[in-house]
Amino acid sequence: MALQRHTSTFLLPPIPASSVANGPADEAGTKYALVVLNQSVPRFTPLLWEHAKVRLCADGGANRLFDEMPLLFPDEDPAKVRNRYLPHVIKGDMDSIRKEVLDYYLMQGTQVVDESHDQDTTDLHKCINYICTTTPEEDKSNLCILVLGALGGRFDHEFGNINVLYRFPNLKIVLLSDDSLIYLLPKRYHHEIHIMPSIEGPHCGLIPVGMPAGSTTTTGLKWNLTDTEMRFGGLVSTSNLVNAEKLTVKSDTDLLWTISIKKP
Repeated sequence: MALQRHTSTFLLPPIPASSVANGPADEAGTKYALVVLNQSVPRFTPLLWEHAKVRLCADGGANRLFDEMPLLFPDEDPAKVRNRYLPHVIKGDMDSIRKEVLDYYLMQGTQVVDESHDQDTTDLHKCINYICTTTPEEDKSNLCILVLGALGGRFDHEFGNINVLYRFPNLKIVLLSDDSLIYLLPKRYHHEIHIMPSIEGPHCGLIPVGMPAGSTTTTGLKWNLTDTEMRFGGLVSTSNLVNAEKLTVKSDTDLLWTISIKKP
């Protein structure tokens, strides 16, 4: 079984190119894309913006970028902040973005893609499709998509965002809020998760969604699983704690991994 490594190095300042070879496990060669959804932007948004080479807003996410980015820089001119954080693309069914926000970004040269004809996919799904079709083939194996504002708010939206992880199981997609992150651990891999104690943990969870997990084995958790069955209506590994800086997870079912993000 192939090994897949994971770290949250995107929550740290970018590593200079000269130092990447000595950086954390998945830093070398990783290509980040960023999607901003229509929920409050996390405090670390400017940091993720710096990591990303492609930046999109999903419909009303443009309102959040326009309204809330200046609040993260209270000592600066809001107009200068907005001009510094311009998305490359705004994409979605365009039912949430305010007209003055749309006009502003159009004037700044942002590409706007109206897909109001497609009501069968979410705005996040539309943005992921765009990233997939525009990413060079040689970069796709190293692509990691960071999604801001994906957790919290309306429960159906939150589950729609989680569903996108299952719609694109071959992509590394990380859903983020101010408090936590979530990504998919596909069953075809043996997973190695490198914990960064200064910025994440200790609370974590492994959650089967869609079907029971017949057998899951872990190392590095306070309450490890050993060929354990998990299902809704039975055991689900929530409120667990990381107990090491390297965890391993092996399961016969795709699992969601979630871990808390520390406040500064």
